[in-house]
Amino acid sequence: MPTNLPTDLLRSFVAIVDSGSMLKATERVFVTQSALSLQMKRLEETVLTSLFHRDGRRLALTPAGQALLGHAREILALNDRAVVALTGDALAGPVRVGMVQDFAETLLSGVLARFSQLNPEIKLQARVAGSPELLELLAGDRLDVVLCMGAADDAAAVRTAPMVWHGNPDLAEAAELPIAILESPCRFRDAALAALERDGRPYRVALETPSLSALRAAVEAGLAVTCRTALFRPKVDPIPAGLPSLPQVAYVGKAGRAPHPAIAKLFELMRAAALEL
Repeated sequence: MPTNLPTDLLRSFVAIVDSGSMLKATERVFVTQSALSLQMKRLEETVLTSLFHRDGRRLALTPAGQALLGHAREILALNDRAVVALTGDALAGPVRVGMVQDFAETLLSGVLARFSQLNPEIKLQARVAGSPELLELLAGDRLDVVLCMGAADDAAAVRTAPMVWHGNPDLAEAAELPIAILESPCRFRDAALAALERDGRPYRVALETPSLSALRAAVEAGLAVTCRTALFRPKVDPIPAGLPSLPQVAYVGKAGRAPHPAIAKLFELMRAAALEL
């Protein structure tokens, strides 16, 4: 009997190669790192050979892995074209996606890249902006799907996450706390200022900017602390104590009215990605 290569294992294999590590690959195939490791073990047992070897701290392909990679891409491309052809869900024309900066890197390199492969005729339009602007564009039928931030009790919440303080812990001891915030409107800005005012904590605004990158740079340089979720990922750890408590925030996903089946699938992929963040 011929050996069958499961497409789910091949898709995970290609994701590991393309992203450079199992940890980063989890953002593309939406399984845990331990589950991904088990999938690769199953694939190696299926083909009866090792596909990866350790090169320092990174995974590298064995000669067998290199040989499998090209075939895996061909098999997956043929599989995906067949699914699209049979379901009739191919979509021509623009697909308008909105997201806050916190989600942009993960979605653009994972979900949206995958969606484009499944729908090669489409033109993907990505809008990165603040949550209020994205929701306004969605309501005005100028976006098809949105992934943004909202209140913890939002009916469209995909999941909730804690807000945390990021920055040099030594700054928490300052008599006047230097903070970095995004320009209004911003849920994190409002939460940070409200928490400081509530606790009577003296502070000064060391940086106000529209750019999340500039906010991250200021925090990494030790100029100020800021309030975000764990998605912020600066090169400093969250401040564990010494600053006012913060509320939860929701990752909110919304789609336009009566979306095309392909857009509905994209929306579900985005929701699944948000659950794994």
